[in-house]
Amino acid sequence: MPGGLGAAPAFARSGRPQAGWGVQAGDVTTDSGLVWVRSDRPARMIVETAATESFRNPRRWHGPLLGAGTDFTGTTRLHGLASGEQIHYRVLLADPDDPRRTGEPVTGTFRTAPVKRRRDVRFVWSGDLAGQGWGINESIGGYRIFDAMAKADPDFFLCSGDNIYADGPIAATASLPDGSVYRNVTTEEKSHVAVTLDDYRGNFRYNLLDSALRRFNAQVPNIIQWDDHEVRNNWYPGEVIGTGTPYPAGTRLDDLAPRSRQAFSEYFPISTISGRPDGRIYRVINHGPLLDVFVLDMRTYRNANSPDNQTADPVGILGREQLEWLKRELAKSRAVWKVIANDMPLGLVVPDPVEGKPDFEAVAQGDPGAPLGRELQIAELLRFIKHRRITGTVWLTADVHHTSAQHYDPSRAAFKDFEPFWEFVSGPLNAGAFPANALDGTFGPDRVFVKAPTTANVSPAEGYQFFGEVDIDGESGEMTVRLREYDGTVLFTQTLQPGRVGR
Repeated sequence: MPGGLGAAPAFARSGRPQAGWGVQAGDVTTDSGLVWVRSDRPARMIVETAATESFRNPRRWHGPLLGAGTDFTGTTRLHGLASGEQIHYRVLLADPDDPRRTGEPVTGTFRTAPVKRRRDVRFVWSGDLAGQGWGINESIGGYRIFDAMAKADPDFFLCSGDNIYADGPIAATASLPDGSVYRNVTTEEKSHVAVTLDDYRGNFRYNLLDSALRRFNAQVPNIIQWDDHEVRNNWYPGEVIGTGTPYPAGTRLDDLAPRSRQAFSEYFPISTISGRPDGRIYRVINHGPLLDVFVLDMRTYRNANSPDNQTADPVGILGREQLEWLKRELAKSRAVWKVIANDMPLGLVVPDPVEGKPDFEAVAQGDPGAPLGRELQIAELLRFIKHRRITGTVWLTADVHHTSAQHYDPSRAAFKDFEPFWEFVSGPLNAGAFPANALDGTFGPDRVFVKAPTTANVSPAEGYQFFGEVDIDGESGEMTVRLREYDGTVLFTQTLQPGRVGR
């Protein structure tokens, strides 16, 4: 039986379909967007759009039939929308046998991207939700960080992965260092690690029990990527789990990953998936003349975690096909700013110790010399960016559960064939916070700012929850990056000039 029912949507069954899980929009462009909903029973999805909240003279879109095959979720693509405008939408769920019988409409809104440069662009980013056993705690406002992000009135939210912790059960209570108790909303699916498709679906549903997240989804469209905890901590293709874990010995991650991907595709509106479990996650979102967002997938195509010190690495962390796609898209981009959304950091050392072996999970392995292992692929990309004279690249990530700003410069680096760039780290949204990771000197990072706890797994009740905000000025083209705490307090600000590299 779920605990903390005040956070949960109402599901009183009646003769009409209900959309108690709210709505969300995703992958919004200058003239299109995706709208998502979940029904409590079989229903036909209908979306109406209008220029105002009164919904006078609405435009109607007939969406899919929602049924058990997609866990009663569905996405409708809206196209031919006005650019640079506030779009109001409402979702109606109709009885499949009697279209006149519809449930209460659920409303949302989003802004389409501008065609003209002069309009400012603002977005927020973070990652890592409900990790390390820290779930929805109503006594601290649930996922309160989403209310702070909503106050910024962003054009979109970039989630850098770990939308769920499928490998992290959530108990009803957890003890805090001061002797108090952290109390979680609980569900059956979050009482154990996810193995079945229904388990993974339940993990995504769990987050939607939070009212702050549902309010945020109705106001701010998403750009979603995934990372490891959507399946299991530090997973890679081909991995087989041994004994000593909550999973059955011999569990193949290649069996679990497709189940998670299907649930992921059902619970988020993503343009490259569109309800197809085999669809890819990496993509570029064109947000007008000021901004392109390159959403990477550093999980699906990577090689195995290892000491990462090989002198040749054709697969790397992206895989060859995704790397070539990224090069092509960067080269043809005419946007002033090219945000590379990397779900794992470049120069921060992320260990993955397995039975005493010094394996590594991200790109860096702590050797400050010439590129080795996965660094070889990043070096190839950085060299390409330099020699093709691609300007305005900025890297945004999460994953490491603290916030920081790193400036990379060849004058400090062992590998020198690249132009300076910035990487900004944010998160977690609602998960354990951890001390700052060590830096690897291969690409010359200088950690200009960091805020992190000194002890591991600090709870959301104790702070250390972060998000980042990016503002692009429509007149000057300047990009201002702010790192913020869960309540919106600004910790660090960096302004970057368009058409230049480095500082």
